[in-house]
Amino acid sequence: MIRFRPLPLMTAVSTVAFTVLIALGVWQLDRLQWKLGLIAEVQHNLAAAPLSFDEAQGLGPKAQYRRVALDGQFDNTKEAFVFGTDNAGAPVYHVMVPFQMQDGRILLVDRGIVPKEKLDPATRRAGQIEGEAHIVGVWRVPDPLGWFTPAPDAAHRIWYAHDLGAIAKADGIKLAAPAIVEADATPNPGGWPKGGQTRVTFRNEHLQYAITWFGLAAVLLGVYIAFHISRGRLGWKR
Repeated sequence: MIRFRPLPLMTAVSTVAFTVLIALGVWQLDRLQWKLGLIAEVQHNLAAAPLSFDEAQGLGPKAQYRRVALDGQFDNTKEAFVFGTDNAGAPVYHVMVPFQMQDGRILLVDRGIVPKEKLDPATRRAGQIEGEAHIVGVWRVPDPLGWFTPAPDAAHRIWYAHDLGAIAKADGIKLAAPAIVEADATPNPGGWPKGGQTRVTFRNEHLQYAITWFGLAAVLLGVYIAFHISRGRLGWKR
């Protein structure tokens, strides 16, 4: 027969800690399922046929990462730049341009990236599309600004986040939606800007986190049992 005389205080503390660790592990498993569902939804959106502006706007938050097709004109006189990095980690600038649709409504289009030496439009005049244009891109509602986002360099029209309100105010325009359209990889004349810069990267470490929490719970249980065995409070009674 097993004899067990648990220490009351240690048992109470260990029970609470064990319950919390198990709860954290279960929570991470729930988050894992949510993240897998989000990734599947984004992949489905990117593969779906392009929407019109009205269709995308009507979807609300579900329009995120949906492709859209727009017809209208770029206002190349109001280019703004958002600092970022390319896939290799090199500094680049996203070229943000107001795009006036045929009905007069305006969106900001991220036409793609240029290196610093191509910030001056005079160095890429071939890519300054004039007249009516048809574009296909990805509908993106930017993340909120972070606490540590640097202030924009207004003199050079450089921002360090997709601050649509501030860019629109600097351009003197009213946006039809709080979203940008990230142009697809269709080559621009002269090669710049380079479109197709939409990144679909979601950190998905929830399984590792769940294993960690469950592992800590197992260690705690092992320490609890070993301690009671060492004190003669858990063992076989003859």
